[in-house]
Amino acid sequence: MSKKGIYLHLVVIIGLALILGSSVLARAEEFYQGKTVRFVVGFSPGGGFDTYTRMIARHFGKHVPGNPTTVVENKTGAGSLVAANYIYNQAEPDGLTIGNWIGPLVLQQVLGNKAAKLDGRKFGWLGVPTPDSGVCVLTQASGIKTVEDWFASKRPIKIGGTAPGSTTDDVPKLIKVALGLPIQMVEGYSGTSKIRLAAESGEIDGGCWAWESIKPTWAKGIESGQARVVIQTMLQSHPELKHVPLASKYAKTEEARELLNVVNGPYGVLARPYSIPPGTPKERLEVLQKAFMETLKDSELQAEAKKAKLEIKPVDGPTVAKLMADLYNLKAATKEKLKEIVIPKK
Repeated sequence: MSKKGIYLHLVVIIGLALILGSSVLARAEEFYQGKTVRFVVGFSPGGGFDTYTRMIARHFGKHVPGNPTTVVENKTGAGSLVAANYIYNQAEPDGLTIGNWIGPLVLQQVLGNKAAKLDGRKFGWLGVPTPDSGVCVLTQASGIKTVEDWFASKRPIKIGGTAPGSTTDDVPKLIKVALGLPIQMVEGYSGTSKIRLAAESGEIDGGCWAWESIKPTWAKGIESGQARVVIQTMLQSHPELKHVPLASKYAKTEEARELLNVVNGPYGVLARPYSIPPGTPKERLEVLQKAFMETLKDSELQAEAKKAKLEIKPVDGPTVAKLMADLYNLKAATKEKLKEIVIPKK
């Protein structure tokens, strides 16, 4: 083909792409105009999931063609499993309902928890606003100031949790086995805001979840010293917590290190994903994926996040989809060990 022919061929391809792109945009604008996009959060108001979602919802509509309005609904229960099952099995796959529930529930399904009636490979994934940096926070009243104090404790330290499949529950169970820390789980709270209140009242000693969530929602306790970050559960230290030791420092066996490596995946990058129901038209999924990433780059959202001390380090939908699918390829031996630790006993 001559240079002129190649040039004309490229012009035609670009022209068709522009026509198709504008057609998709026009259809999306027609569909979303005058509609309401509903965000369904699996945890109670005042916690990290709720705080992030309400901020995202405030800016989301202007990045969706047709500029729909947005609402946030809290559908709590079973550590956000009620919300996850609702998005997968009941919500209409029309691109008007977005779920925010905790990602490790996909791992629960992979490991055989029949209460998780979902398949992580079939959701439409929009992305994650920021990976989680897991930590354990204990109150001053607990008497535990360091990890060494925790190891030496003559009593099990009471850690608050929501339900199996949540970071609040699975991570303490994993580090208890990996490191031998004395831990007693107290489960059944509807969200991290309730765990925080229980810790402040002396009902429990503290909890384990994301620093990205604790920093804005437990700021007064951290600043006053009434609450203290004692250990980091991820493989890499958060830049703001260089003084806090990593759990991996205390791992004495290969099995312990492998368990902590698992913590770094579903309880880290995949901890707070946004999803839409299986069967949503691909065209609408792509529109919402694009809107999600644009929202997180929005200058007004960025300013609001900075003021509220909310970290924004977005991970896009296709990346989340791949990482979720990878959970289905865990080694059989790893699966069996994880089942023993994080799957509820009958």
